[in-house]
Amino acid sequence: MPRAPGFWYRPPGPKAWALQPLAAIYAAGTAWRLARRSGMRLSVPVICVGNLTAGGTGKTPTVIALTQRLTSWNIRVHVVSRGYGGREKGPIRVDPKYQSAGDVGDEPLLMSAFAPVWVARDRAAGAAAAVNDGAQAILLDDGFQNPSLFKDMSIIVVDARFGFGNGLVIPSGPLREPVDVGLARTDFVLSLGTSEQQNNLPLPDSTKRLKGALRPLETGMNWQGLAVYAFAGIGFPEKFFQTLRELGTDLRGQVALADHQPLTPLLLSRLQSEAERCGAQLVTTEKDAVRLPKGYRPTVLTLPVRVTLENWDALDAALKKLF
Repeated sequence: MPRAPGFWYRPPGPKAWALQPLAAIYAAGTAWRLARRSGMRLSVPVICVGNLTAGGTGKTPTVIALTQRLTSWNIRVHVVSRGYGGREKGPIRVDPKYQSAGDVGDEPLLMSAFAPVWVARDRAAGAAAAVNDGAQAILLDDGFQNPSLFKDMSIIVVDARFGFGNGLVIPSGPLREPVDVGLARTDFVLSLGTSEQQNNLPLPDSTKRLKGALRPLETGMNWQGLAVYAFAGIGFPEKFFQTLRELGTDLRGQVALADHQPLTPLLLSRLQSEAERCGAQLVTTEKDAVRLPKGYRPTVLTLPVRVTLENWDALDAALKKLF
């Protein structure tokens, strides 16, 4: 996925306004798609984790956090994903022993370590397959603007640092649909970021807001002073580089790749050479790590992150009502 244009995250200017006719068509298409059909209802709760903007906001770590939460309640949760970047159309259950990121996408492969994951271009078919396989709850990874399934709960994830960008719809801005339209359909908005970033993200008073952050997972690794050369192909690579700085690493180089960019041997050979020239260790994100060819996995360190919420009470209460 190409990197988001810089003007999406600045006050609207001539380029954004010039694209407004196309943005109006995009917004109308989304609205028409959502209005023309009612989603299939399943016999188990469907919990959607989505966003209003294109690009990474923290959906995958949020799905993982919810998976762990529901699993701790002895609920058999399955994840359904479109499998962006993979060639499989599905429905197919992800098996990391036999499938690669090229088959099913990097995010499904990562999430399969925590729960059964189904990749399906047809989300309803994927969810039905999960229920037939014993799922007691469906976590829909993305799909907030997909009308094929009825959602018992929807959670919108937003990066508090970037918010909703310039507030305009694609291609004038990052929005998949107008903010007020999307917020009217969601149950919770989960904003991820620092306290300062949270304070700078205005939301309507009627919004049920959850606050959280992406924090490095404690693995026993001592990052302080470690010379690293970092690369990341996620929505906002700078967030990963900043996390490394905050951990006290000696960040000697950083390469921002496109979201889901294939990690070819040629690219990795170049990155490895640059790291060696700098006297540094290659390091990347969990999502990128699952795209690494097997021969490179032992040579690249991974920094896993997890979503932490300031307070689970409101979300826990709403989730328990579903079961």
